[in-house]
Amino acid sequence: MTVPHPRGDDPRQKPSAERAARRLGTLARKWGYLISTTAYLPHTPEEIERELAVLVARLFEAVVSDPPELEEAAAVGARLVELRCVGADSLRRSLEVLGKALLREPELRRVDGLAERVVLVLGALSSGYGETLREDIQKRQEALSRALLKVEQETRQKQVITRAQFEEVFSGSASGVALTELDGRVLRANAALAKTLQRTPAEIAAMTLFDLVHPEEVGELREAYGELVAGRLHRLRVGRRLVGRDGEPMWATFAASVIRDAVGAPRQLITIVDDDTEVSLLQRRLSHQALHDVLTALPNRQFFSTRLENLLREADASRGVTLFHLDLDGFSQITGGLGQDLGDRVLRGVAAKLKTVFDGEKALIARLGGDEFGVLVQNTADTPGVLTLVRRITHELAEPEYVDGHRGVAVSASIGVVHRPPRDITPAELLRASDLTLRRVQRAGAQWGLFDRELDRRDRHEFGLAAAMAGAWETGEIEVGYRPLVAVVGGAVLGVEARLRWNHPVEGVLAHETCVRLAGETGLALPLGTWLLRTAVEQIAAAGVAVPLTVELTAHQAADPELVGEIRGVLESSGLAPERLRPGFPAATLLADSGDAADNLKVLAEIGVGAEIHEFGAAADVTCLVDMPTRTVRLAADVLAHRNHPLVAGSLAALIDAAHEAGAVVSVTGVDDEAQAEWWQERGADVACGPLYTALPGGLPAC
Repeated sequence: MTVPHPRGDDPRQKPSAERAARRLGTLARKWGYLISTTAYLPHTPEEIERELAVLVARLFEAVVSDPPELEEAAAVGARLVELRCVGADSLRRSLEVLGKALLREPELRRVDGLAERVVLVLGALSSGYGETLREDIQKRQEALSRALLKVEQETRQKQVITRAQFEEVFSGSASGVALTELDGRVLRANAALAKTLQRTPAEIAAMTLFDLVHPEEVGELREAYGELVAGRLHRLRVGRRLVGRDGEPMWATFAASVIRDAVGAPRQLITIVDDDTEVSLLQRRLSHQALHDVLTALPNRQFFSTRLENLLREADASRGVTLFHLDLDGFSQITGGLGQDLGDRVLRGVAAKLKTVFDGEKALIARLGGDEFGVLVQNTADTPGVLTLVRRITHELAEPEYVDGHRGVAVSASIGVVHRPPRDITPAELLRASDLTLRRVQRAGAQWGLFDRELDRRDRHEFGLAAAMAGAWETGEIEVGYRPLVAVVGGAVLGVEARLRWNHPVEGVLAHETCVRLAGETGLALPLGTWLLRTAVEQIAAAGVAVPLTVELTAHQAADPELVGEIRGVLESSGLAPERLRPGFPAATLLADSGDAADNLKVLAEIGVGAEIHEFGAAADVTCLVDMPTRTVRLAADVLAHRNHPLVAGSLAALIDAAHEAGAVVSVTGVDDEAQAEWWQERGADVACGPLYTALPGGLPAC
């Protein structure tokens, strides 16, 4: 008998239908909650509730159908399995909640035999659930079996491949390989190891691993392998000496690892042996090359520096050491005129001659780089004096060598000597002292010189200033100042001269001459001189000063191919008239063979820039007035310094007269007081500058 359900087309049944729907929803929610406590469900609570609501409706239909739809109920059980409601208590909880709900549902109370129908439906649900769960388990077991079988097959294949790979590596490896017991007994050895040891694999297999190494190293190797087997080392890599069949030692690297079983227990050892005999020889050769000069085979600067400390410490405390630092004179002329190959032969010859000079002495001879050599002598009671050794060096080097049919080639050397320095001096400090001494000898034009502590202090101070000059320029410590150029007769300001001024934070104000000298030692002469020229022109133009501007050029600046272009550019950008600028050319540059400075002066004259000749002091300088379009000369500083000497006074008067006869104006510097000004006036000088004259036009800063 079928119990009619409320239908939506009957208005009187709508309230009953809505209540039934709410009850079904409540039942699905309760069922979902209970079943979620029995199994992990790969669904959200909302998804489970929707699925179970559908299943509840299907069960209601199965109960009220006549006869009951048992297949539908079985399908509901199967669907529970599909939803993974397969926990240990999932079915029991489902039957409990569904049985109570179906029996208490008001809409089902009019159904005849409701209890029997519910029992049949729930039984069919259980049957469908169990059958589907059994099939699912069977499928999963079959899938698991297939997966395990596949894993087993793959494992066997990997074992076969691994074994084949091991055999290939073991047999074909270029490195020697030995498989041993934990006590070192050899189980297998490959052909490469047999070749290295000059034995057969069978002979090696009858030995222990420790029979292969030098007897002096067996103990250390046993100890290292014991650490490896005990697990205190993960991998062993050591260098050891092997012993071949002929007894000759060979260097090799042992790289060993432990082979463990499935539970991690050590079973065997595998050792890879690389023959390092050739590598060791190569490393020694490379080490020698890294510390020795390839050309002369002498120690290089690095080796010399590292040995200095030991030699200083080992030397006789009362006699000490002597360091000779040599730099060949004019070596670039040899290589430039006769070729690099001949220059190399000369360097090898110098090395051989130095060995001859110091033969019998405890001396370390090195090539420090280029054409520089160093000799450190550990003085003894029989060591000759410094002067004697210097004379031997110069005499030996002066002996000409005849190379490839060339006339005899001989060299000389400038030598800086540091005699008996303090024992606690560092190698770097000693080399620095010898280098500064050598440079001082070269600047003085001498052949050799001894280290002087006071001169060394002065040179280091100068070099420190020179090194800091670029930074000072960058930070604005170096400025442009001016001094007036005054008529000797009458004192009128005829012009101004731009000069450098370094406001040093420690040394105070450094004058123009010092700045120029330091710039020449650091390569700043040209860029700093160009900056002085450009800055001075711009400042004079901006200040509206009416008198001409003089800027003294350095030798490099005077011969610079870019000088004319630089002056053109700064005149155009500043608006200064060309006749207002008077660059000063050193006389020596105008007489140089290259003629670059002379060409610059002539081109400047063509565009209206009237140059001056500075450092004017030799008879030959007068020819500049004949060949150059300039009519202003400035006497050289060394002439001014000796102006009162009878020999200089006569030539000075003749020089001034010659300049006047050429129509040139004569300028002098360094006028300190009125007496000097009168002295120059009597000699015929026209323009003067110096501490006596301080008035500057236009508020220009003084130098």
